[in-house]
Amino acid sequence: MFNWEGVSEFVAVAETESFTKAAKRLGISTAQVSRQVSSLETRLATKLFHRTTRRVSVTEAGQVYFQHCRQVLDGLDEAERAITNLQATPRGRLKITAPVTYGENTIAPLINDFAASYPDLDIQLNLTNLKVDMIDEGYDLAIRLGQLEDSSMMAKRLGKRTQFLCAAPSYLSTFGSPHSLSELEQHNCLNGTLDYWRFQENGKSKNVRVSGNLRCNSGSALVDAAIKGIGLIQLPDYYVQSYIDSGDLVSILEQYRPEDEGIWAIYPHNRHLSPKVRMLIEHMTQSL
Repeated sequence: MFNWEGVSEFVAVAETESFTKAAKRLGISTAQVSRQVSSLETRLATKLFHRTTRRVSVTEAGQVYFQHCRQVLDGLDEAERAITNLQATPRGRLKITAPVTYGENTIAPLINDFAASYPDLDIQLNLTNLKVDMIDEGYDLAIRLGQLEDSSMMAKRLGKRTQFLCAAPSYLSTFGSPHSLSELEQHNCLNGTLDYWRFQENGKSKNVRVSGNLRCNSGSALVDAAIKGIGLIQLPDYYVQSYIDSGDLVSILEQYRPEDEGIWAIYPHNRHLSPKVRMLIEHMTQSL
């Protein structure tokens, strides 16, 4: 009978080129991964990795063994997915990441609804504005906003977001409302992490460099500043739409509003998407 001991650890190290990253992926200690791989090498009487203080690389024998092990593990994954497809109820671990504010306001409530419907799921939601490494950190799904960069992942468009240029009525009554993009240099423009705003003019995208007396990496803080009449802001609809509806903010320069951007579900490129991930994506798509 085939001895599976050390195989999963070996494959994880080969794919991540790191014992530490492999341990993180598998949820065990680095020492345990090292012991299992060493035991596997002893059993095979073959060196599978070249180890230095800086990196880990697979030996020629290790490459041959990896290809066979990967096929076997893929076959097991296929078998598990086939069984899961027969189950009506999603179950097991589901690890998701999303941007902080959009995650708090929009994604987390949708995931909470999904969790309430499927209590056998073990869901871990990490809200961060950092671009995590989905493979190394074991994420099943990531929510991304705007233009996509990582072409190695599969993507499903969930919805869209609209950028608004806004100011409080008190600011506009004191300083007037700009009627062209060139007039923005005369106004107090409250920046986030970028020093330019995006617009569309004559059917083409245009970035306009802006400046003001307040910069903050929190959209909510910028909204508060704008409501208090300090200056202009440009932020997505999920920050400002309710304040525009209430009259606390006024949308301006609407003729220059940039094209809507996508809201995306990103997941690793697998031959078959697991039912629990597929069902969550469908749930969010319908809701958004």
